[in-house]
Amino acid sequence: MTPIALAIACLFAVTLGYVGMCAASPFGTCRKCNGFGYQLTTDRKGRPKRGKTCRRCKATGKRIRVGRWIFNRAQRIYREGTH
Repeated sequence: MTPIALAIACLFAVTLGYVGMCAASPFGTCRKCNGFGYQLTTDRKGRPKRGKTCRRCKATGKRIRVGRWIFNRAQRIYREGTH
């Protein structure tokens, strides 16, 4: 197998894996708050305490994956174009 064919096969496998993950689990943890729903801050003694709620995930700790967002947008455009 040539190196180019091997690279294409690897990229295809990674893409299929990501598509499967987006279909099985469309929501992932928020990267800004690490799934807590709020920022961790420390008090004056250095102990962690709850900070502000995360604006990015609206305090749920979950965000929609990029692949799922693209799929949803494509489906919406297709539906609006066929009606």
